[in-house]
This record gives sequence, C-alpha cells and structure tokens, in this order.
Amino acid sequence: MKQSQMFIPTMKETPADAESASHRLLLRGGFIRQNAAGVYSYLPLGYKVIKKIETIIREEMDRAGSQELLMPAMQPAELWHETGRWDVYGPELMRLKDRHGRYFALGATGEELITSLVRDFLNSYKKLPMNLYQIQTKYRDEKRPRFGLLRGREFIMKDAYSFHDSPESLDKSYWDMFNAYCRIFERCGLKFRAVLADSGAIGGKDTHEFQALAEIGEDTIAYSDSSDFAANLEMAAVLDTDTAEKGNALSLERVPGKQVVDEDTPIVAQAFKTRTETVVVFIKATDEMNDVKLKNILATDLIEPFEGDSLDLMHLDEEIRVFADNGLKHLSQAVLYNKAEDITYVHVDPDRDLSIESYNDFRFIKEGDPSPDGKGTIKFARGIEIGQVFKLGTKYSEAMNATYLDADGKAKPLIMGCYGIGVSRTLSAICEQYHDEGGLIWPKSLAPFAIHLITVNPKNEDQYSLSEKLYQFFMEQGYDVLWDDRKERPGVKFADSELIGCPVQVIVGKKAADQIVELASRKNKERIETSVEALSTDVDELMNALD
Repeated sequence: MKQSQMFIPTMKETPADAESASHRLLLRGGFIRQNAAGVYSYLPLGYKVIKKIETIIREEMDRAGSQELLMPAMQPAELWHETGRWDVYGPELMRLKDRHGRYFALGATGEELITSLVRDFLNSYKKLPMNLYQIQTKYRDEKRPRFGLLRGREFIMKDAYSFHDSPESLDKSYWDMFNAYCRIFERCGLKFRAVLADSGAIGGKDTHEFQALAEIGEDTIAYSDSSDFAANLEMAAVLDTDTAEKGNALSLERVPGKQVVDEDTPIVAQAFKTRTETVVVFIKATDEMNDVKLKNILATDLIEPFEGDSLDLMHLDEEIRVFADNGLKHLSQAVLYNKAEDITYVHVDPDRDLSIESYNDFRFIKEGDPSPDGKGTIKFARGIEIGQVFKLGTKYSEAMNATYLDADGKAKPLIMGCYGIGVSRTLSAICEQYHDEGGLIWPKSLAPFAIHLITVNPKNEDQYSLSEKLYQFFMEQGYDVLWDDRKERPGVKFADSELIGCPVQVIVGKKAADQIVELASRKNKERIETSVEALSTDVDELMNALD
C-alpha cells in the first residue's frame, strides 16, 4: 500500500490524557482515535492488527473444535431476568429501552443469549458436547475508562461457550480451551502467565486468567520463585503456618479511648453485607482483608462493605455471623478498639471474647510468604488480563431451564463452560511489551505490514523507479508492504516509521542509481547496506531471525 494513499494520521505530540505506553503510541502512530471516553475507532493500521489477532484466534479455536457464530449485541432484558443478573450485574450493564417500552441490554457478555439459543436444540446427550464462539463488540459502562483500549466502554471480545453432559466432558473442554489460549498468546508473541482467578459476576467455580506481564497492569500476580504456582492476588491462598501454642489468656481489660498497647497484637474488624446477612471478620491490623475470599467462603454472588462503626464489636447481635482470619487462631493477647463504646480492649482472647464461628484464610498474601503449593516463596508481578476460562457448571442452564435427556431418558441441566479473550485488550498488551522510546515494535506475526519501504526523496527519478520496482517485487514474494512515497522530509518519514513499527525497513536513498539500498531491523535499529541483487535473501534472513 502506498503511504500517500493511506489514512495514517500520526501525531507529533502525546495527548495529555494518554497515561499508558500503548495508549500513547496507538494514538501517535495513527492506529486508533478516541470518539468518546472509553470509545475508540480502529483506523486502517490498527484494524489490520486486530484482524491478524482475530485470525490467530479463529485458527486455534477451530483447531480445538469450536464453531463460530455471531449473536446480536442487543439482548432482550427478559433473558437477564431469567438468571437474575439484570439486577445483579450492576451499573456496568448498559441498558436501553425501545420505542415500545421494551428493555434491552447491550451485551457485556453472552451467557444468557447463548443458553437461549441452544436450549431447544441441545436436548439429547447424543448432541453433546458442543462448543460455540463469536468475535463481537461488547459494552460495559466503566465508571472510569482509562489506559486507552485496556479499560474501555466498548471493546472487541472473543467469547466461547461449551455444553456438556458430564463434569468429565466439561473438564476436557476446559483444558482444550486452556491449551488453545496458550497457543494463541504464544503466537501473538506475548509474555504471559495463566493464573488461578475469581469468577466474579460470571459465576462458576474453577477459573484461570491469562495475564500479560506489564508494569501498567491493573492486576497483581502472586507467583512462586521455585515452582509454576501463579494466582491472581485475590485468589492466592495463605498457608496457616503458625504452629505456636496458644499462651495463657490474661484477664480482659478496658482502657478509655483509642490506645496503643505495644505488648498485644492489634486487631481490627471489618463488616460486610450479603443479600441476606451481616458478617463481621476480625483480622490483624497489619494484614489486608480480602473480601473475595469471604465471598467464596459464604458462597454468595454479592458482598459489599457495611458501615460497621456503630457495631458494638464486643457485644454483637446473635444474627450477625462472626469470623476471624487464621492469623488470630493462636492469639491469646490482642488489642481491639471498639468505637461504639470508645473503649480499647486489652488482652483480648479471640476464642473467649469474640464469639467466632470459624477461622479461615481472609487476608491478601504478601511478598515473602510461603507459596501455597509449599514450594518457594511468593513474589509479585503486574499483569493485564487478556483472557479467562471458566467452568460455569449448571448456573445458567438451571436458571433458564436448558435441559437435555440423558441415556436413561431423564432430564438434566446442561453443564456449561465459558471462555473469553479481550481482542482489543490483547492489542494493547502487545504494545505494552513491544515498544521503545521511538514507537512500536510489532512481532512479525501481527505487524500491520511486514516491510516499510521508504523512499528518501521520491522526486529523484532513480530512487522512485527503484522503489517502485522493489514494491512490486516484495508484493509478488508475498510480503505485505507499506511504501512511503510521500513528499515529506526524511526526518518525518523515519520518525513515522519508528512510530508505526514494521519489523523490516528497506530504505532507498542516495545510492539508488548504484542499485544499493539500506536494510534495517526495527527491533535493533541496525542498518546495513546491501545490493538489490542480494536484498531478497537478506530480507528473508532478517525476517527469519525475528521473534
């Protein structure tokens, strides 16, 4: 493609609100443009990369036995009411009403819609298993869109759904998808980790996230320095390694006001509400409460902080459930400030004084803690979530009456799995890992063009005619070529070429009349002179050496 005819609006200056490297460089390189907060257009360069990511996804999904379809973005509210998620999903679900007063949701995810499509057809065990996927625009009304495509209100997603008649069948599909995702992200050139995760609003039990390693990532990954263990920080278990025997309890003392007592361990209480109950958790003041662990222990789909300052922590109502972190299990001397009385309690023995129902793991793991698998210690890394696989079980099929007849003619709910990849997020994650101060450095599998052919001075007849000859030659060889034939200063051309980040640059300059050009790798910026006769071999060798 001739660059003079292509829509590539590069920018010299970085937009003030572009916080991440991917956001800055995709804007400056002319790959995307913002239309509203969290809403972007993919310009020709950006869309070429998106299509290449989608091609890799399609090839691996098809290889894993999934079938592509396309569902509407507008989903009838009735489907969301069937599962109860119309009210549960929260303000991120974009809702709208048509002229007849009927409510719809702009699809944030597709569990309800796909279940409604298959429940009349997958009515026999003979038709199972089945795996269906789509690549489609999704919508979530993010409270604070940021980092460009990393957290937007409209984004491209691949979502797949599998249907089964046994846990064993679901397990096979789950790991088939897990391995397909590994191949997808490897082919995209990403450095990533598959980590244990929480299912969130999707539901289900077993789930893994795929995290692209990047300092800008919003997620913290806890991993072992001596094994393959890795988990999202929310899901990393803390080993109960305290084997000290509980000491003799001293008499409980009351001190007016909020006091610091050095000889006792300070503990605090945090209160939460579910749909049906109030819960208080006691934890060491030096630890951080992990409410995801509490949500999973209570097996609830909704948990939120409760303003607990008015609670009398030493005389809680009987209907309030009381838990404590494992770190309190061996304490016999703790100090607790009870704001309701403005009293500090000293020598608190949790077993004696706090009416604890049970001890559990409620805190966030820390760097240096033992790895949950017993091998090595925990370290932290930052990650961008680019994909997730879930075992949904029968959550949606039971709610929506999606059943099949087993071999005995008995009706049973379909067992489901679901598998998502953020396509536009993957684009940004790649940019976070492949860039330098000058611009993007695309892996060759995803580059918008393989070769950037740069004519230093297109007014020079020798340079222009040789460039035209090379352009046709490389196209015939199967290379996708961007030919910078613009009448721009060389400095502008080289700066734009760095921003765009094609793997190989072929520069036609002053030695064109002698059939000599320069060949450069965007990755290491090394330039060599080569003859036109040797150029084809040199380009092939350089391409093969990349990635």
